[in-house]
Parts: sequence; C-alpha cells; structure tokens
Amino acid sequence: MKIFRKNKQILPVPEGFTPDDIKIEASICTGEKIIGFYDKSTRKLFSAELVRNDEDISRFYRKYGIK
Repeated sequence: MKIFRKNKQILPVPEGFTPDDIKIEASICTGEKIIGFYDKSTRKLFSAELVRNDEDISRFYRKYGIK
C-alpha cells in the first residue's frame, strides 16, 4: 500500500548557484550549524537549513540531487 509514502521530489539547484557553492557555517556562540548555497556577493546562505547531524547534511544533498 502506498497510502502513507511521502512523494520525495528532487528540487532543482537554485538559479545562479552550483553544487560547489554549498557551504556549512557554524555559530561562534552556540556552535549551531547551517547548510545552504553561499552567495559570494551578499555573503549569505540561500536556502539555509539547520544541521543537527551528518544525516541532515546527506539529506540536503539528496534533496537537490547532488552526489
């Protein structure tokens, strides 16, 4: 039965970014980490997500179809 399965679609990499633009940043105060696409002109992360463990990093790459 496929009633409870989630439909996992691969999202396209945001326009203007490449897989090489992925960066993980950590807070100096709390050590909290986030992953996203780094915009060099604004020096900010785009599509940033919280990272709690290595599985979250793997999930981010799978979400965008990046190996």
